[in-house]
Amino acid sequence: MTGIMQDIKFYDCRVIEGSSTSIVLDNGKIEEISRNFTKGAGIRALCGGSWGYTAVEGDINLKRGVNAASKLAFSMNASTPKEEVELAAVDSPEVKNLPEIKIDPRNIAIEEKVDLLKSIEEHAKLEGVHSTKVMYLESEFKVEYQNSEGMECDYELLNVGFAVSAVASENGVYQAGRESRFGYGYELFEKENVLELAGKAGKTALELLKAKTPKGGEMPVVLDQELAGVFAHEAVGHASEADLVLEGDSILENRIGEQIASPLINIIDDPTLHEFGYYPFDAEGSESRRTEIIRDGIFNSYLHSRETAAKLGGTPGNCRAQGYSMPVVRMSNTFIDNGDSRFEEMLEEVQNGMYLVGSRGGQVNTGEGIFQFNAEKGYLIKNGELTELLRDVSLSGKTLEILNHVTLVGNDLKMTAGRCGKAGQLVPVSDGSPHIAISKALVGGA
Repeated sequence: MTGIMQDIKFYDCRVIEGSSTSIVLDNGKIEEISRNFTKGAGIRALCGGSWGYTAVEGDINLKRGVNAASKLAFSMNASTPKEEVELAAVDSPEVKNLPEIKIDPRNIAIEEKVDLLKSIEEHAKLEGVHSTKVMYLESEFKVEYQNSEGMECDYELLNVGFAVSAVASENGVYQAGRESRFGYGYELFEKENVLELAGKAGKTALELLKAKTPKGGEMPVVLDQELAGVFAHEAVGHASEADLVLEGDSILENRIGEQIASPLINIIDDPTLHEFGYYPFDAEGSESRRTEIIRDGIFNSYLHSRETAAKLGGTPGNCRAQGYSMPVVRMSNTFIDNGDSRFEEMLEEVQNGMYLVGSRGGQVNTGEGIFQFNAEKGYLIKNGELTELLRDVSLSGKTLEILNHVTLVGNDLKMTAGRCGKAGQLVPVSDGSPHIAISKALVGGA
C-alpha cells in the first residue's frame, strides 16, 4: 500500500450525518410518518488522471476508506492511463452567514405537524376536487470535509418544506394544481400563507378543467417568474456547467466573452443566498460564491469544480453531491436578475400573444441548445389584456434564440425551490426570475 499512496496526489473525505422526517397525507388519511437516520462518507483519491471513489455507510474508518479509494485510482490509472488531472488551488472556506432558524421544527410535536397538514388538505379539497396529497419534509444534517492538503471544515443545516397537490376530473379529463414551499426553520409556515396556497392548488385544478387548449404556433409571449426561472436553470444553467462543456455537450463551449443574449439579461448562480440551494462550501471544500453566468447579455463564466477550473481557467465552488455520492458540477440558486419593467408594460408590448404560468417539467438538450417545457397554464393576451384561460400549453425553441428575443425584463424577481437531477443524483436548488417578455417563441397546444 505504501507504494500506492506515493502515487496518490490528492484525496478527500466528506462525512455526512443526519436524519430526515417525512409525513404524507393521502386524501386526508395518514399514509406515512417516517424518520430516517443516515451516517456515511464519500471518499475520493486521485492518481494521475483517474479518480477512485468509495462510499462508506455506518461506522466510518476513514483510513480504510482512503486506502480503498486509492487502490481503485491506482489500478484504473495503471490499466487505462489518462491525461494528468490538475486541481485549481483553493483556500480553506470561512463558514459564516448560515441561515438563522427562529423556530426549530424538532421542537414541534408530530401531532401538531399532522394537524397542520390536515388543515392544508382541507383547504385544497374544494368542491369538485376528488383527490389530494400533502407532504411534509424535514431534514437535518452535518457535513464534515477534510482533504490531503490539510483542509478541515464543517457546517450544519436544517431544511423544512411542504408540497400539496389537488386533482379534479370531468368526463375522463384530469387536471392538477400543485403548490410547494421549502426553506429553513418552521417559521416557513408562518411566513407563507400555506392554507391560501392549498386553496390555490385546488382552484387551479378546477379552473383547468374548464380551460381551452390553444392552437400552437410562433407568437410573442410573457413568461411568469416560475417558468422563466426553469428556463434559466434548465436551458442556460446546465449548459454553463463546465463538466458538460468539457464533454462537448454544451452550446456554450468557447463562448466566454460573446454576446449570446439580449443586453437586458443577467443570469446569476449564487449559493450564498438563503434559498433552498444554499451551501457555505461545496463538496470539495471550496467556499461558496456568486457567479455571473451572463452579464448584460454577454456570456461571462462557467460553473466549476476544482478540476474543470484548472482545465478551463475559472474559480471553483460549484461541485455538489447528493449525500455521499461522487461530486459533480452543479447549480445552486440560479436566476435571471431584475430589470425595470412592470408586468402591465409587458402585456402592452406583446399586445396579442400568450402569458405562460408555472412549470410542469420538460426537457433540454444542452449540446444542441434546444428545449421544451410544459407550463401549468396559460392565458391569451388580446389587445394588451389577459383573456381566456388555457391548458396543456408548452414552450419550445432554441436557447440562444429565446435569449436574444427577450424585449423586457420585469422588476418582480421571485424564487422557487425544488430539486435538480444530474448524474443520478438529486440536490436542493432554487431558480427564479422576474416576468420576462419575448418577441417570438414557439408555443405548443392542440
